[in-house]
Amino acid sequence: MAATIRDIRDRTGLSLATISKYLNGGNVLPKNRKLIEEAIEELHYEVNELARGLVTNRTKTIGVLVYDIQCVFVGNMLHYLGQALHKDGYGLLICDSCNDAEIEARNLQFLLSRKVDGILVFAVSLKGSFLDAAKKAEVPVVLLDRAFRNEEFDCIEIDNRTAMLRAANKLIERGHRRIAVVASDIEYTGMERMKGFEDALADAGITVPSAYRVCGRHSFELGYQGVRDLLRLPEPPSAVILSNYDTTLGGIMAVNESRFNCPGDISIIGFDGLLMTKVIRPRLWIVVQPMEGMAKSAVELLLKRISHEENGSPLRISFSAGIREGDSIRNL
Repeated sequence: MAATIRDIRDRTGLSLATISKYLNGGNVLPKNRKLIEEAIEELHYEVNELARGLVTNRTKTIGVLVYDIQCVFVGNMLHYLGQALHKDGYGLLICDSCNDAEIEARNLQFLLSRKVDGILVFAVSLKGSFLDAAKKAEVPVVLLDRAFRNEEFDCIEIDNRTAMLRAANKLIERGHRRIAVVASDIEYTGMERMKGFEDALADAGITVPSAYRVCGRHSFELGYQGVRDLLRLPEPPSAVILSNYDTTLGGIMAVNESRFNCPGDISIIGFDGLLMTKVIRPRLWIVVQPMEGMAKSAVELLLKRISHEENGSPLRISFSAGIREGDSIRNL
């Protein structure tokens, strides 16, 4: 039979009020804390978080809305988020929005019904109106990776526009002028990265055909079909930037199945230094996002909102992305 708070009382001789205060995060005398912790360990007492939540109005649970749980970037971010939250005694409740804004809105309602203390959002939607219910319930929200066009929420991201500009400049510095890009025109990250691509071309006075801009939703399929189409053009690009992890893998497969080789025929820069990019040959030039740092920052900000340590206007924290050099760019 599971130990109860009364068993702790009998073991320690302390009052139920003192023990309850400790279990609910209150301050007790050091000698009493020691007695309670020893009793908890000896009795294998497990805190009933649901019951404690009724007292503290906290469930020690953080909801996470993700646009696609199959996305490797999302999976890695969830790993780092879980690590950071675990240190503060929080668990995760993850909902997959399947790249569908309607599912995303229903998932939000589900999380609110489970009384989560806060919500981390990898958004499908470009506008934040679906989060109005969280605002009304006074449940803090922090966006990750993607911001909204009009709504202001706390957001942790990379400077996508500058990251792409720097990637394009690496190609321009090496003599490339026929530069293509595969990027989303649906998702916030892709649209910001496309702006950076255009910035770099404008700064260098370069004009490229419209066919060199391959757009769609970030996916393996977009990268694969996009690069296949680029290589079939009468004048293929000399270089291509693949603007997220999935498009990078798809684009590399398309090159491998073609008569072209990298970097001899086409130079490549990809995004996100995850596992597969480390084993692909030639070794890729990669834009690397500081995922662990982003996750820690998001958790820190969300917990400060929950505890009311941070009460100001929404914060937008942008990290700089690095570029890992490889062998996939040829000098022209």
